[in-house]
Amino acid sequence: MTNIRGGVNSPLRYQLHGEHMTPEAKVKKKVVAILKKHEAYYFYPVTGGYGHSGVPDVIACHDGRFIGIECKAGSNKPTPLQQKNLDDIQTAGGVALVINEDNINTVEELFNV
Repeated sequence: MTNIRGGVNSPLRYQLHGEHMTPEAKVKKKVVAILKKHEAYYFYPVTGGYGHSGVPDVIACHDGRFIGIECKAGSNKPTPLQQKNLDDIQTAGGVALVINEDNINTVEELFNV
């Protein structure tokens, strides 16, 4: 059983300190750093149990704009359900992005408008 407090050799400790992070987790970390820099409100939705599946990895709000960000590693694409949620966000007037290592600058560009 993993120590929930993140003992010296626990997987939680490695995740929290950036060691052994998945490529997608690295993208999320960079996205959040940009959101923090611009003082955007953001959170990671919980989709397990009673949560809503297909919700973007990061939900943010800045200057009245609703932003849904799906983070992917490499050439990975959103699942059909993830894409439907991104499309629904755009239809409702929000900003929906799929971000990977190659287009991370797109998040920064949101704040230069």
